[in-house]
Amino acid sequence: MTERLIRPADAQDIPQIKIIAEATELFPSEMLEPMMAGYLEGSKADLWFVTELAREVAGFGFCEPERMTSGTWNLLAIGVSPQRQSGGIGAAMLAYLEDRLRQRQARVLLVETMGTPELARTRAFYRRNGYVEEARIRDFYEAGGDKVVFWKHL
Repeated sequence: MTERLIRPADAQDIPQIKIIAEATELFPSEMLEPMMAGYLEGSKADLWFVTELAREVAGFGFCEPERMTSGTWNLLAIGVSPQRQSGGIGAAMLAYLEDRLRQRQARVLLVETMGTPELARTRAFYRRNGYVEEARIRDFYEAGGDKVVFWKHL
């Protein structure tokens, strides 16, 4: 069995994170470097992390504190390389993130996704990992594209 390592992301991970972001359609890869800039400089409290398998990045996540709250964080992206999905990497990354946030005295983790049929598997993933659908805003992203917010107390 290949050993899995979850660790904070660094600048050398950018090329592999870009590939996963594009392959999973999380966001356009050209957005990555500006998104990570404050984290890499140490000027933002964001958490970026990756999962390595056989020295290759197989997944990544990005979380930031929710402004004007006490201990609430927002998971903005979590993605696993399509050929590595359904192998427990996503659940392991969530557990890693939740542990890191507890160390920071975080209370709540929010995750939002889209309420379309194509993302039913994503919503089921969050439910399996203890997240509760807390809110739904109809037609938020587009007609028929509800914003679904999941919540978990840490």
